[in-house]
Amino acid sequence: MKISIVTAVYNREATIADALNSVHHQTYPHVQHIVQDGGSTDATLDIVRAHKNDRIDLVSGRDSGIYDAINRGMQRAQGDVVGLMHSDDIFAHETVLAQIAHAFEDPQVDCVYGDLQYVASGDTNRVIRHWKSGDYSREILKRGWMPPHPTFYLRRAILERLGDYDTSYQIAADYDAMLRWLWTGGIRPAYIPEVLVKMRVGGESNRSLSRIMQKSREDLRVLKSNGVGGVQALFLKNISKIRQFKTLK
Repeated sequence: MKISIVTAVYNREATIADALNSVHHQTYPHVQHIVQDGGSTDATLDIVRAHKNDRIDLVSGRDSGIYDAINRGMQRAQGDVVGLMHSDDIFAHETVLAQIAHAFEDPQVDCVYGDLQYVASGDTNRVIRHWKSGDYSREILKRGWMPPHPTFYLRRAILERLGDYDTSYQIAADYDAMLRWLWTGGIRPAYIPEVLVKMRVGGESNRSLSRIMQKSREDLRVLKSNGVGGVQALFLKNISKIRQFKTLK
């Protein structure tokens, strides 16, 4: 089984090497690492080229945003399974992909997800927030549940059947895709109950009050357009994050 990992990047010279090395040091050998660069003007491209190996598939060119870049990368995916490695993220350990591949050995499994840790931007060992996903059931989608996007891996055949990211969303296209795949598509997930990915704090959706408000508006649109719920589900989605901060280290 081959796994394609898409990294969409633009001007991330401070973190891209960590993301590249994290993929490179995975023990699972059958990996295509797609790097979709948006035309970086800092040292990002130089760093990627310095790390180039037979796993890395690099394309650089202008795009219309993060979800457009991810879609472009996914269109180049050759693997049986597709996932993401954001340019600020790293895997929690070197056997993450091996565990994901093992979960997909069950032909009944359409997608795999795990737990996520938000970590300090300058110290990836300092945990800020711990997102324990928990087991999946269809009903919890009505309460605003979604699996952590960076831990989510999907069979490419499902992606081709149900579609990729809707670029009319600037922030919530991942949430829309999750509901489209899980709720509308009825795909069957498998949960790996451990931290798979560490994400540096300071993401795009939470960098200002205006972005937080925009995300809430987009989340509500996602819920309504997918027929999952409305304001109550949005409230439960947001309130569920509070308990994730109780595991501060």
